[in-house]
Amino acid sequence: MIIEELTSQAFLEGLTKTETVLVPVGATEGHGAHLPLGTDSFQALDACRRLAERRSLFVAPPISYGVCRSTSQHPGTLSIRTETLKSLLMDVVDALYRQGLRNFVVLSGHAGGTHNAVLIDAGECLLSRLPEAKIAVVTEYDLAAEEGKGLIETVGDSHAGEIEASRILATRPHLVKEGAVEAYPAFPKHILVRNKQAYWPSAVWGDPSKASAEKGRKIEEVVVDALERLVVELEEFVEPAGC
Repeated sequence: MIIEELTSQAFLEGLTKTETVLVPVGATEGHGAHLPLGTDSFQALDACRRLAERRSLFVAPPISYGVCRSTSQHPGTLSIRTETLKSLLMDVVDALYRQGLRNFVVLSGHAGGTHNAVLIDAGECLLSRLPEAKIAVVTEYDLAAEEGKGLIETVGDSHAGEIEASRILATRPHLVKEGAVEAYPAFPKHILVRNKQAYWPSAVWGDPSKASAEKGRKIEEVVVDALERLVVELEEFVEPAGC
C-alpha cells in the first residue's frame, strides 16, 4: 500500500491488515555522467514497492535528500545537514506512529557512512520516545552484500558503478547515458579536504561498463528477498522483559 496513493479510508482499512511501514530514504547526488541524480532514491523506493506487491504493508513517501559528503561539490548534489536529516526522519516516523503504525523499516538507497549513522541515531532516539515502536535501519548495500556478491564482477564496486548502473538499466533505461568508464576516488586517508571533487572528479566508484539490465533485475530480487526476511523478523521480534 503506497501511502501517497491511498485515500484516507483506504489507509484506515490498511491498518486492519498491518502495522508495518517501509520508509525509503535516498539522496539527490551526482552519479557520474551516466546515471541520474535520483539513483539512490529510485533504488530504495523500487525495492519497497516491489515488496508491497508481495505482502500487506505500507510504503511511506520517500525521503529523497541525504547527507552527501563526498559528492557535495558535484553538479546537482543536494546535500542536507545531519541534524536536518535526523529531524526529518524522526518527524516522519512520529507522524506514522500517531497514525497507528508500529513496525518501521528504514531502507536507505544511499550508502554514505555519515548519512546512515544519522539514520541509526534517529532510530535510537525514536525507540526511547515511542514505547510500542519496533525499528530497523538498513541499507540496500547491506541487504545484498552477501547473496549478491556473486552477481558482480567488479571488486569493491560501490557508487555509480556496475551495481547501480545495472539497477537503473533494469528499471529506467531511458535515464542511463553512454560513455561511463571505470574510476575510483583518491581521497587522502584520515585527512578532511575542502575540494572534494578534485579527489573524485568522476563520482564513479567501480566499473559501470560491466553493468547490464539482467544483473540489475537479479540484484533487485536479492534486495527484495532480504528486505522481506527483515520485515518478518521485525514483526516477530520481541525484546526481553525490562527493556
